[in-house]
Amino acid sequence: MPLDPTQPKLAGEVTEQDHIIGPPTAPITLVEFGDYECPDCGNAYPVIKRLIGEMGQQLRFVFRNFPLYSIHPHASVAAQAAEAAAAQGKFWEMHDLLYEHQKELADIEMSKFALRIGLEIYRFDADLASERFSKRVTADYESGVRSGVTGTPTFFVNGVRYVGDKDYGTLKAALTLEC
Repeated sequence: MPLDPTQPKLAGEVTEQDHIIGPPTAPITLVEFGDYECPDCGNAYPVIKRLIGEMGQQLRFVFRNFPLYSIHPHASVAAQAAEAAAAQGKFWEMHDLLYEHQKELADIEMSKFALRIGLEIYRFDADLASERFSKRVTADYESGVRSGVTGTPTFFVNGVRYVGDKDYGTLKAALTLEC
């Protein structure tokens, strides 16, 4: 299914401030607005991991935080934990751990996750307690709102909102058409 150019466009460019896997020269940029506590995001996580592994240099994947505060009480803290890990160069490690342990996202678990990926724990705990990264999470969220995002996961392929199923076969077919 080709992308529908009448769908909403991604507001703002992908920049070095984003969390990115893949080369800037990749012909396909897939942006996800995600929530670490969202079950649908959890289901999409292994699909995205597989696509990243298989598509290699053809795909640039970007993750932006879009915590659905009203229905996922731990989503904001999880997003801030990912950002605190990013400050120590371990965003993707925390990102993966959060999705792989979605059912354990009570606030007390964040320090355990930080230790597990080798973060300097005092710095991580201080960053999380100070909500130092709440502005970053809010900025991601607001970019999603400007892009027409209302739920998660929401994907944009080369700047156009993807509206198909989020299973491996359907998403891979849509990305392949973009190459």
